[in-house]
Amino acid sequence: MRGIDVNCDMGESFGPYSMGRDSEVMPHITSANVACGWHAGDPSVMDRTVALAAQHGVAVGAHPGYPDLLGFGRRKLECSPEELTNYIVYQVGALQAFCRKHGTALQHVKPHGALYHAVLQDEELSRAVARGVLQVDPELVLVTLAGPKGGRTSSIYREMGLSVAREAFPDRAYNADGTLVPRGSSGAVVEDPDQVANRAHSLARDNAVPAASGETVELEAHTVCVHGDTPTAVDLVRGIGQRLHEDGLELCPLGRLVA
Repeated sequence: MRGIDVNCDMGESFGPYSMGRDSEVMPHITSANVACGWHAGDPSVMDRTVALAAQHGVAVGAHPGYPDLLGFGRRKLECSPEELTNYIVYQVGALQAFCRKHGTALQHVKPHGALYHAVLQDEELSRAVARGVLQVDPELVLVTLAGPKGGRTSSIYREMGLSVAREAFPDRAYNADGTLVPRGSSGAVVEDPDQVANRAHSLARDNAVPAASGETVELEAHTVCVHGDTPTAVDLVRGIGQRLHEDGLELCPLGRLVA
C-alpha cells in the first residue's frame, strides 16, 4: 500500500487572538507543523497544540519563521546565515521541549512563509537552516518544496546529512514550472473540498498536479499540506482522507515515508 502524509500549519493563535480550527483539523491529519512563537503562536499556544497532537497520535513538526509577528512571517527579513542558524535553534529547541513535556517526539522541521521560499533562492540560507536543525537533532526530517525549484535545496540538505521530505500543496494553484501561484493572484488558493481532494489524490497516486494553465506538473511528494487558516480547512482534510482511502492509499506520518 502506498502512503502519503497530510500536514497542516497549526498553533497560529496568539494571546487572545484565535486563528485556524486546530481542534477540528487535528483528527484528520498525520503531521502538524506548529508555529514556534516568532511569526505566530506563543508558549501557551505551543503547549496546547502539542498536547492536542499527542492526544490524536499526530506527529509534531516545528514551523520556524522570521521574527515577524506583524507580517505573519510572510516578509523576508535580512539576517546573516549565523543569525538564521540561531533563529532555527531557538525556535526548534523550544518546541522540542514542549514535545518532551507531552511525551511525544519532534519529527520534522518545516520553515514558514517567507523563510520557506528564501531558502529555495539562497544556498547560504538553506545551509544555515540545515545547520540549525543539525545542532538541535540530526535525526529530524527537513521539509522543502517538491518539484524542480526545491531540487537544489533537497540536495543541500541531504549532503549535510539530513533526511528530506518533499512537499506539495493541493490547496494552492501551481504554475507550469512547478512554482506556486502568488497568493495575491486570482485563484491562488483552492478552497473547494472536492477539487482539493482530487488534487491530493493525483499527487499521491500519479506524482502530478494540474497547473493553472491546464498543463500537468510532475511533483514527487512525501507529504501534502493544507493551510489551517483556509475557511474550508476541516472539509479539505476530511475530504482528502476519504478520497485517498477509497483508492487504497495509506495516510502515514513523514517519519515512516523518508526513513
